[in-house]
Amino acid sequence: MACALSADHFVIASRVRDETHVRVNGRRYYLWQAVDQRGQLIDFRLTARRNANAARVFMRQASESVRCYQPMTIVTDKAHSYAKVIEEMNLDIGPDDRIRHVDRKYLNNRIEADLAALKQLLRPKRDFQKMTSAKNNLKGIETHRAIRKSHFANNEPGVLDEVVFVANLFEAAAQS
Repeated sequence: MACALSADHFVIASRVRDETHVRVNGRRYYLWQAVDQRGQLIDFRLTARRNANAARVFMRQASESVRCYQPMTIVTDKAHSYAKVIEEMNLDIGPDDRIRHVDRKYLNNRIEADLAALKQLLRPKRDFQKMTSAKNNLKGIETHRAIRKSHFANNEPGVLDEVVFVANLFEAAAQS
């Protein structure tokens, strides 16, 4: 998804991370999300556990999505796994490039609201049968939401522009 983003969204001063849960075949899985300071989704991941190892894998995945840019600040909730992983990330980089970790209560409201909107979309589905169907549905939903929020290059807000943008995507896919 990173290659389709417009150039002005690549300046990442801060990232916000949070997670919620999604049910797959009756079991609870955690949906991790990272957004930049403008509210643009950087990446998401679905995992069975909410621990430091899952946070580490997610942070690595999100960093690879925008690999040219290191965040200056990461805003999270008060989960201890984030602090541990961010401290490990700081050990690998120089003292001048340290990532500041902010875990104050209301600073991650942007992603909390984004996750609430996603949960409303997922509510009618209630439960996915397979993990692959959950991941594919979430990819489709997040892509649709990114188009609606005009987070792609050459995409203007508005229904007509969204239709033209999607038609151009299908035309480009058919030619390749």
